[in-house]
Amino acid sequence: MEKSGSACFIRHPRTIGDLMQPHLHKHEREYQIVKTIELGKMDYENFITDMLADRQIIEDNAGLCSQGEVWQCLLIRQRGRSDGILVMPENGCFVGWAAYYAD
Repeated sequence: MEKSGSACFIRHPRTIGDLMQPHLHKHEREYQIVKTIELGKMDYENFITDMLADRQIIEDNAGLCSQGEVWQCLLIRQRGRSDGILVMPENGCFVGWAAYYAD
């Protein structure tokens, strides 16, 4: 297992901008990163500007994730960067819930 913490997860975000909105601390959920997926610059830009599209990388790793008291989620980030997007898959292949992750 990788890092854990708390973050404000947004349901069905369209872009990274949807995750950058101010929120109350009480709306945060506990999470644990079960896998980090690093994408090239172009693929990451495509991901953060259209998070509602089906993604093979999410489908391939959805089985690692689970919702419970602590959400087991994926971290998708651009290769060489420490920030990224925490993802809780839905229906196997797309982002059901997501949160911005600033390492």
